[in-house]
Amino acid sequence: MPKTILSVNAGSSSVKLSLYRTSKDDQLAPEALAEIQISGLTSPPPLFTYKRGGKTVKRNKKLKEDEIKSQKDAFNYMLEELLNDANFKEVSKQEDLNICHRVVHGGDYDRPCILNQETYHHIEALTDLAPLHNAPALAIIKHCIATLPSTTTNIAVFDSQFHHSIPRHIATYPINPTIASANRLRKYGFHRISYSFITGAAATFLAKPVQHTSLIALHLGSGATRSGDVDPSLVFHYAANVGKLSPSSTGDLHIARAEEILNREAGWKALASTTDFGAIAAAAAGEEEEGRWDEERKMMNLAFEIFVNRVCNYVGSYYVALGGEVDALVFAGGIGEKSALLPARVTAQLGCLGFGVDEGENNKQGSADVVWDISAKGSRHKTLVCATDEQFEIARICAEEKDMIG
Repeated sequence: MPKTILSVNAGSSSVKLSLYRTSKDDQLAPEALAEIQISGLTSPPPLFTYKRGGKTVKRNKKLKEDEIKSQKDAFNYMLEELLNDANFKEVSKQEDLNICHRVVHGGDYDRPCILNQETYHHIEALTDLAPLHNAPALAIIKHCIATLPSTTTNIAVFDSQFHHSIPRHIATYPINPTIASANRLRKYGFHRISYSFITGAAATFLAKPVQHTSLIALHLGSGATRSGDVDPSLVFHYAANVGKLSPSSTGDLHIARAEEILNREAGWKALASTTDFGAIAAAAAGEEEEGRWDEERKMMNLAFEIFVNRVCNYVGSYYVALGGEVDALVFAGGIGEKSALLPARVTAQLGCLGFGVDEGENNKQGSADVVWDISAKGSRHKTLVCATDEQFEIARICAEEKDMIG
């Protein structure tokens, strides 16, 4: 019997819900029914967008700031819109829903889990490992467990799960193993949901089984705006109070000043005074905007060059780890999908490894396809772009957990 799945993706500044219906045929993908989002939670007014049946019902409707103050408020508002939409008959009561929540850090969970008081508190204990990411999801999960009917199923899908099997010599930090184990300090790997989608979509495009597909996949989104790898001693020279709690911490959310510096104040924002990759890429391409200072353009170009260098360093190391047996280099995420300059510059630097892009294909503005090929003719390896879909992948993953969905 078909089930209804609500994918929930809560970030620090937005909450997105997508509704899907599973198929009677287990081989078929979940069907998208509706998509609803509130953005601007940290930069009011909140903006509301609602699509169903492939049509936009409301776009960027301004909501009252005192009505939507938190992720929980946003979730409640959107759920009520779905349930009370007279023109949307696919779902009408909370009991019909399997609510699947994206949770960034799942610690040692190697599969999704049913959410109840016990599993909630287990995930809550991991919050200090990802305070900026887990907290928004947990706020909604706590609300759902406390207020929705007991027959409503809540499931957590973890961004750390995809990389759960990485080898021990890669996962281990060279620090005291007893302390590391007690504090769960290891490399986990993230964006599981996106990388799971990318892997499946790219394998289908290449007409290869997933288990026999070798990819270097780059999910490049807003997280790429942070500091990235830095010398661990740098932050102590940068500020004197790095070990203290940030003023933005709360009773439930503990954020050290060091985390705030590296995650919110460093990266492109520090160098280029913006996290808008479009503006940074335009400066790097030599496109001048009236009124922009030469020094500002130089700093944007510097930010771009640092970014390209770091991407190439990662690709090079992964290429060696794979012994050169690579089916494709895949660009994905908001930046990876939409920038023509980035793949061009990255592959130009990686030409010695056999990557290259076709200028015409690369400069096409988007594609109706999920995956498209921008490889240069004669290049040793393919270069692809993938329009990743985390909302769909959350639903697909949960649909496979037949012992969990109601």
